[in-house]
Amino acid sequence: MSVASGAGIANLYYNQPLLEQMARTLPASEELIGLVPTLTQVGYAIGMLLLVPLGDMLPRRRLALLFTLLTAAMALGTALNPTLPVLLGFSLLLGVSNMTPQLLIPLAATLSTPEDRGRVIGVMLSGIFAGVLLSRTLAGFVGDAFGWRAMFWLATALMLILTAALAVALPTTPPTHQGRYRDLLGSVLTLVREQPVLQEACLFGFTLFAAFMIFWSNLIHLMVAPPFELGATAVGLFGILSVAAALASPIVGRLADRGLARRVAGAMIIFTIASFGMFWLGRASLVWIGVGVLAMDLGTQLAHVSNQSRILNLAPGAQSRIQTAYFAGGGFGAATGSAAWSHWGWAGVCGSAVAILLIPLAKWLLPLRPTA
Repeated sequence: MSVASGAGIANLYYNQPLLEQMARTLPASEELIGLVPTLTQVGYAIGMLLLVPLGDMLPRRRLALLFTLLTAAMALGTALNPTLPVLLGFSLLLGVSNMTPQLLIPLAATLSTPEDRGRVIGVMLSGIFAGVLLSRTLAGFVGDAFGWRAMFWLATALMLILTAALAVALPTTPPTHQGRYRDLLGSVLTLVREQPVLQEACLFGFTLFAAFMIFWSNLIHLMVAPPFELGATAVGLFGILSVAAALASPIVGRLADRGLARRVAGAMIIFTIASFGMFWLGRASLVWIGVGVLAMDLGTQLAHVSNQSRILNLAPGAQSRIQTAYFAGGGFGAATGSAAWSHWGWAGVCGSAVAILLIPLAKWLLPLRPTA
């Protein structure tokens, strides 16, 4: 399931190192092509809000197979599209349909024992992080060698293969929520309102994911400009550096099982803020950009592992709805980053990320409100 989650989540990030190629072939301005990753993440947020809660109401196996097939169809549409408006539409729909990874995490948590849940979540998230990071590496190489459309033809084939594999491997689990769809969505807000730990984890997750997207959706613009004048492959190679961070996820999961999740999350917020200082001070150095990538991905990934370990134990039977509450910051981050680059360049990218991250840092320094 970890490998399947990583392969699925990668579809959201293939477009980021390919933006310059897309802009040349369609053609489109830098500002308009920046809507491609933005709409993908907006679609992902819509799917998280409206579709992932169904994992508590319907069999997750059936939903996972359906969404994987839909993702294959949207990747195919992206590869075939003739114009920028069509590309933007399929980018939005690709994000909406790509819900399988967020169904598999609660499924894995449900199948694990409470004592081992943090480690299991760490393993699942290590697969997702590897998929997020290596997607850029793969897209960079494929795009430079065969063009950006080839990457989405490959994504279509991978999703069809994954559908067949999941049909064989996934167990069937019974739904945990009985009732109407409207009540299901309303219960998400109830969970957030009644759980201070979930509120704090959502704030941490929203802002960390936003900062993450601000960086990765704009790195290609820095790489193609002087003094680097590089392409999509360079962005992909930075993704390889970050795999080391993914390997640490199970270790952090074990720390979470020992009750240290909140401390780890706070330390990683500080670590991520420091990484954007590296990006700004070392903006003309590939070495410093690489060190910053490693630090930022280590901070964001390990904070997410800590947060997920805290919240998936809160309400047995509501794991899918908890996932919905948690993952919301990506579209906001991509949109913020695109606007920051357009108006203020790399300084705006780094400054907006730090400003966003100061919010969870301030919250972490305050004592957690006890559960009512």
